[in-house]
Amino acid sequence: MVEIGGKRILFDTGNDPGILARNAKAKGVDLKKLDFVVLSHRHSDHVGGLSFLQSVNPKVRVYAPKENFGIFGSDLPSTFYRKDEALHAEMRYYSGTPPETMKFGTAFPGANIQLIDKTTEVAPGMTLIALISDAPGTKELKELSLAINTPEGIVLIVACAHPGIEAIVAEAAKINPHLHFIAGGFHLVVAQDPAIERIAAALHDTYKVDYIAPGHCTGEPSFAALQKAFGDRYLYAGLGTTLV
Repeated sequence: MVEIGGKRILFDTGNDPGILARNAKAKGVDLKKLDFVVLSHRHSDHVGGLSFLQSVNPKVRVYAPKENFGIFGSDLPSTFYRKDEALHAEMRYYSGTPPETMKFGTAFPGANIQLIDKTTEVAPGMTLIALISDAPGTKELKELSLAINTPEGIVLIVACAHPGIEAIVAEAAKINPHLHFIAGGFHLVVAQDPAIERIAAALHDTYKVDYIAPGHCTGEPSFAALQKAFGDRYLYAGLGTTLV
Protein backbone atom coordinates (compact mmCIF):
# COMPACT_ATOMS: atom_id res chain seq x y z
CA MET A 1 0.00 0.00 0.00
CA VAL A 2 1.53 3.30 -1.16
CA GLU A 3 0.28 6.66 0.07
CA ILE A 4 2.03 9.67 -1.44
CA GLY A 5 1.08 13.09 -2.74
CA GLY A 6 -2.58 12.55 -1.94
CA LYS A 7 -2.66 9.32 -3.97
CA ARG A 8 -3.44 5.84 -2.60
CA ILE A 9 -2.07 2.92 -4.63
CA LEU A 10 -2.28 -0.80 -3.99
CA PHE A 11 0.72 -2.58 -5.48
CA ASP A 12 -0.19 -6.26 -5.98
CA THR A 13 -2.87 -8.12 -4.02
CA GLY A 14 -0.97 -10.98 -2.42
CA ASN A 15 -1.51 -14.70 -2.51
CA ASP A 16 -4.99 -15.12 -1.02
CA PRO A 17 -8.21 -13.05 -0.88
CA GLY A 18 -8.92 -13.96 2.75
CA ILE A 19 -5.46 -12.91 3.86
CA LEU A 20 -5.74 -9.61 1.96
CA ALA A 21 -9.05 -8.96 3.71
CA ARG A 22 -7.59 -9.70 7.16
CA ASN A 23 -4.43 -7.68 6.55
CA ALA A 24 -6.36 -4.66 5.27
CA LYS A 25 -8.57 -4.79 8.37
CA ALA A 26 -5.59 -5.23 10.71
CA LYS A 27 -3.85 -2.18 9.23
CA GLY A 28 -7.04 -0.11 8.99
CA VAL A 29 -6.70 0.25 5.21
CA ASP A 30 -9.89 1.15 3.35
CA LEU A 31 -9.58 -0.55 -0.03
CA LYS A 32 -12.67 1.28 -1.25
CA LYS A 33 -10.53 4.41 -1.47
CA LEU A 34 -7.82 3.76 -4.03
CA ASP A 35 -6.63 5.82 -6.98
CA PHE A 36 -5.40 2.74 -8.83
CA VAL A 37 -4.02 -0.77 -8.42
CA VAL A 38 -0.93 -2.32 -10.00
CA LEU A 39 -0.71 -6.04 -10.72
CA SER A 40 2.99 -6.42 -11.39
CA HIS A 41 2.94 -9.78 -13.15
CA ARG A 42 0.88 -12.90 -13.65
CA HIS A 43 2.22 -15.07 -10.81
CA SER A 44 -0.50 -16.22 -8.44
CA ASP A 45 1.16 -14.96 -5.25
CA HIS A 46 0.81 -11.41 -6.64
CA VAL A 47 -2.73 -11.56 -8.01
CA GLY A 48 -4.46 -14.09 -5.74
CA GLY A 49 -6.20 -11.45 -3.61
CA LEU A 50 -7.82 -9.62 -6.52
CA SER A 51 -11.19 -11.31 -6.05
CA PHE A 52 -11.52 -9.72 -2.60
CA LEU A 53 -10.52 -6.33 -3.98
CA GLN A 54 -13.13 -6.69 -6.72
CA SER A 55 -15.77 -7.45 -4.10
CA VAL A 56 -15.15 -4.17 -2.24
CA ASN A 57 -13.97 -1.89 -5.08
CA PRO A 58 -15.12 -3.39 -8.40
CA LYS A 59 -14.55 -0.32 -10.57
CA VAL A 60 -11.04 0.65 -9.44
CA ARG A 61 -8.55 0.97 -12.28
CA VAL A 62 -6.11 -1.93 -12.38
CA TYR A 63 -2.87 -1.68 -14.36
CA ALA A 64 -1.34 -4.95 -15.54
CA PRO A 65 1.33 -5.93 -18.08
CA LYS A 66 0.14 -6.58 -21.62
CA GLU A 67 0.98 -10.01 -22.98
CA ASN A 68 0.00 -11.56 -26.31
CA PHE A 69 -1.96 -14.16 -24.36
CA GLY A 70 -2.36 -13.84 -20.63
CA ILE A 71 -4.61 -13.97 -17.61
CA PHE A 72 -5.20 -10.21 -17.66
CA GLY A 73 -6.79 -10.32 -21.11
CA SER A 74 -5.19 -9.41 -24.40
CA ASP A 75 -5.75 -8.56 -28.03
CA LEU A 76 -3.92 -9.14 -31.29
CA PRO A 77 -4.36 -7.76 -34.79
CA SER A 78 -5.89 -10.45 -37.00
CA THR A 79 -3.01 -9.87 -39.42
CA PHE A 80 -0.83 -11.97 -37.07
CA TYR A 81 -1.91 -15.24 -38.72
CA ARG A 82 -1.59 -16.35 -42.33
CA LYS A 83 -4.74 -16.61 -44.41
CA ASP A 84 -5.59 -19.14 -47.13
CA GLU A 85 -8.47 -18.14 -49.36
CA ALA A 86 -8.43 -21.54 -51.06
CA LEU A 87 -10.35 -22.93 -48.07
CA HIS A 88 -14.14 -22.90 -47.97
CA ALA A 89 -15.43 -20.10 -45.75
CA GLU A 90 -16.81 -22.52 -43.15
CA MET A 91 -13.31 -24.00 -42.72
CA ARG A 92 -11.68 -20.64 -42.07
CA TYR A 93 -11.27 -18.66 -38.88
CA TYR A 94 -14.20 -16.27 -38.47
CA SER A 95 -15.59 -17.72 -41.73
CA GLY A 96 -12.86 -15.84 -43.53
CA THR A 97 -13.76 -12.39 -42.21
CA PRO A 98 -11.88 -11.89 -38.92
CA PRO A 99 -12.24 -8.65 -36.96
CA GLU A 100 -9.42 -6.16 -37.29
CA THR A 101 -8.54 -6.77 -33.62
CA MET A 102 -9.03 -10.16 -31.99
CA LYS A 103 -9.82 -9.85 -28.26
CA PHE A 104 -9.08 -12.62 -25.76
CA GLY A 105 -10.55 -13.25 -22.35
CA THR A 106 -9.33 -12.59 -18.84
CA ALA A 107 -9.20 -14.61 -15.64
CA PHE A 108 -10.76 -11.59 -13.90
CA PRO A 109 -14.03 -10.82 -15.68
CA GLY A 110 -15.50 -7.49 -14.72
CA ALA A 111 -12.21 -6.03 -13.49
CA ASN A 112 -11.33 -2.60 -14.86
CA ILE A 113 -7.96 -3.71 -16.22
CA GLN A 114 -5.80 -1.41 -18.33
CA LEU A 115 -2.92 -3.20 -20.02
CA ILE A 116 0.54 -1.62 -20.11
CA ASP A 117 2.95 -2.66 -22.87
CA LYS A 118 5.71 -0.08 -22.39
CA THR A 119 7.04 2.20 -19.67
CA THR A 120 4.23 4.70 -19.07
CA GLU A 121 3.56 7.66 -16.79
CA VAL A 122 0.11 6.87 -15.39
CA ALA A 123 -0.20 9.91 -13.11
CA PRO A 124 1.95 13.01 -12.63
CA GLY A 125 5.33 11.81 -11.41
CA MET A 126 4.19 8.18 -11.28
CA THR A 127 5.63 5.83 -13.90
CA LEU A 128 5.08 2.14 -14.49
CA ILE A 129 8.34 0.61 -15.69
CA ALA A 130 7.58 -2.30 -18.04
CA LEU A 131 10.38 -4.82 -18.58
CA ILE A 132 10.66 -8.44 -19.68
CA SER A 133 12.55 -11.20 -17.89
CA ASP A 134 15.31 -13.04 -19.73
CA ALA A 135 16.09 -15.36 -16.81
CA PRO A 136 15.66 -19.14 -17.03
CA GLY A 137 12.28 -20.18 -15.69
CA THR A 138 10.68 -16.77 -16.25
CA LYS A 139 11.83 -16.02 -19.79
CA GLU A 140 9.51 -13.56 -21.56
CA LEU A 141 7.63 -12.80 -18.31
CA LYS A 142 6.50 -9.18 -18.36
CA GLU A 143 6.62 -7.27 -15.09
CA LEU A 144 5.66 -3.78 -13.94
CA SER A 145 7.48 -1.74 -11.30
CA LEU A 146 6.30 1.60 -9.90
CA ALA A 147 8.66 4.59 -9.92
CA ILE A 148 7.49 7.74 -8.11
CA ASN A 149 9.50 10.92 -8.70
CA THR A 150 9.52 12.83 -5.40
CA PRO A 151 11.43 15.93 -4.25
CA GLU A 152 13.79 13.56 -2.40
CA GLY A 153 14.37 11.43 -5.51
CA ILE A 154 12.86 8.26 -6.98
CA VAL A 155 10.82 5.97 -4.75
CA LEU A 156 10.88 2.61 -6.52
CA ILE A 157 8.44 -0.19 -5.68
CA VAL A 158 9.33 -3.56 -7.17
CA ALA A 159 7.47 -6.86 -7.01
CA CYS A 160 9.81 -9.75 -7.78
CA ALA A 161 12.27 -8.01 -10.10
CA HIS A 162 12.21 -10.96 -12.52
CA PRO A 163 13.71 -8.77 -15.27
CA GLY A 164 16.61 -8.05 -12.88
CA ILE A 165 16.76 -5.46 -10.13
CA GLU A 166 19.69 -3.71 -11.82
CA ALA A 167 17.75 -3.40 -15.08
CA ILE A 168 14.75 -1.93 -13.26
CA VAL A 169 16.91 0.52 -11.30
CA ALA A 170 18.65 1.59 -14.51
CA GLU A 171 15.27 2.44 -16.06
CA ALA A 172 14.22 4.35 -12.94
CA ALA A 173 17.48 6.32 -13.03
CA LYS A 174 16.53 7.59 -16.49
CA ILE A 175 13.60 9.40 -14.85
CA ASN A 176 15.75 10.81 -12.04
CA PRO A 177 19.30 9.63 -11.28
CA HIS A 178 18.75 10.22 -7.55
CA LEU A 179 17.27 6.99 -6.18
CA HIS A 180 15.92 7.76 -2.74
CA PHE A 181 14.25 4.51 -1.73
CA ILE A 182 13.72 1.00 -3.13
CA ALA A 183 11.26 -1.46 -1.60
CA GLY A 184 10.16 -4.92 -2.66
CA GLY A 185 11.41 -8.27 -3.87
CA PHE A 186 14.76 -8.53 -5.65
CA HIS A 187 14.44 -12.20 -6.70
CA LEU A 188 17.75 -13.31 -5.25
CA VAL A 189 16.28 -16.09 -3.11
CA VAL A 190 18.35 -18.77 -4.88
CA ALA A 191 21.25 -16.52 -5.98
CA GLN A 192 24.81 -17.38 -5.02
CA ASP A 193 27.07 -15.07 -3.02
CA PRO A 194 29.03 -13.54 -5.96
CA ALA A 195 25.81 -12.40 -7.66
CA ILE A 196 24.42 -11.06 -4.38
CA GLU A 197 27.60 -9.12 -3.62
CA ARG A 198 27.69 -7.65 -7.13
CA ILE A 199 24.09 -6.43 -6.90
CA ALA A 200 24.57 -5.03 -3.39
CA ALA A 201 27.61 -3.11 -4.61
CA ALA A 202 25.77 -1.80 -7.67
CA LEU A 203 22.86 -0.50 -5.60
CA HIS A 204 25.13 1.04 -2.96
CA ASP A 205 28.12 2.26 -5.00
CA THR A 206 26.93 2.71 -8.59
CA TYR A 207 23.36 3.93 -8.10
CA LYS A 208 23.97 5.37 -4.61
CA VAL A 209 20.51 4.46 -3.34
CA ASP A 210 19.64 6.37 -0.17
CA TYR A 211 17.47 3.75 1.55
CA ILE A 212 16.55 0.17 0.81
CA ALA A 213 13.80 -2.09 2.13
CA PRO A 214 14.04 -5.52 0.49
CA GLY A 215 11.40 -8.15 1.12
CA HIS A 216 9.50 -11.06 -0.47
CA CYS A 217 11.78 -13.08 -2.78
CA THR A 218 15.02 -11.27 -1.96
CA GLY A 219 16.37 -14.19 0.11
CA GLU A 220 18.00 -14.40 3.53
CA PRO A 221 21.66 -14.25 2.38
CA SER A 222 20.69 -11.19 0.31
CA PHE A 223 18.99 -9.57 3.30
CA ALA A 224 22.23 -10.03 5.24
CA ALA A 225 24.46 -8.72 2.46
CA LEU A 226 22.29 -5.67 1.82
CA GLN A 227 22.04 -4.92 5.53
CA LYS A 228 25.83 -5.04 5.75
CA ALA A 229 26.21 -2.76 2.71
CA PHE A 230 23.59 -0.17 3.71
CA GLY A 231 23.88 -0.19 7.51
CA ASP A 232 21.27 2.04 9.13
CA ARG A 233 19.94 2.87 5.66
CA TYR A 234 18.61 -0.70 5.43
CA LEU A 235 14.97 -0.82 6.57
CA TYR A 236 13.11 -3.93 7.67
CA ALA A 237 10.03 -4.49 5.51
CA GLY A 238 8.24 -7.54 6.87
CA LEU A 239 4.51 -8.17 7.04
CA GLY A 240 2.61 -5.26 8.57
CA THR A 241 5.54 -2.84 8.54
CA THR A 242 4.79 0.84 7.95
CA LEU A 243 7.65 2.83 6.43
CA VAL A 244 7.48 6.63 6.59
